[in-house]
Amino acid sequence: MTIRKYQGYTPQLGARVFVDPTAVVLGDVELGDDVSVWPQAVIRGDMHRIRIGRGTSVQDGSVLHITHASDFNPGGYPLIIGEEVTIGHKAVLHGCTLGNRILVGMSATIMDGVTVEDEVIIAAGALVTPGKTLKSGYVYAGSPARQVREISGKERRFFSYSAANYVALKDKHLAEGWEA
Repeated sequence: MTIRKYQGYTPQLGARVFVDPTAVVLGDVELGDDVSVWPQAVIRGDMHRIRIGRGTSVQDGSVLHITHASDFNPGGYPLIIGEEVTIGHKAVLHGCTLGNRILVGMSATIMDGVTVEDEVIIAAGALVTPGKTLKSGYVYAGSPARQVREISGKERRFFSYSAANYVALKDKHLAEGWEA
C-alpha cells in the first residue's frame, strides 16, 4: 500500500497530490497541494514529522526520513521542506530543513540538523554534513559540500520553472487515473 498509517498517524495529502503506486508515504507526513512523489521514493515519518510544501517534487528512488528524539538528540530533527523544491533522483534527506525554491541534485545527501535557506542549488552527489547552514543564493557542491559560486539569474528563474514542470507532469499522471 502506498499511503500507510503508522502509530495513529495517517499521512495528510493536499489537493491534487500525486503519489506513484510504487512509492511509500507513511506516518506523520503532510504533503502540500500539488506535491508529486515519483516511483520508489520513500517518505517515512515513523519517529518524527515530515512536512513538504506546495509544488515540491520528490524524484524516483529518493529517501526522506527524520532523526528521532533520544538522549543523544533531545527533540530529534523533523524533516521540513518548503515550496517549489525539486528533489533529484536518489537524493537522501534526513532530519533537515529546506526553504523554498531549492534544487537538490541527483544522489545528493543532506544530513541531520542541516538548514538550507531559500533559493539554493545543491549539486548532484553533494554531501551536506550534519548541522551546516547553506546560505541563500549559492550553489553548493562536493563531499563535504562547500559554497562554490552565486547562482545566476537564469538559475534563479529555473526554480519555479522546474516546480511548475513537475506539477504539469503529475497532472497528466493524475488524468490517467494514477493517484494515492
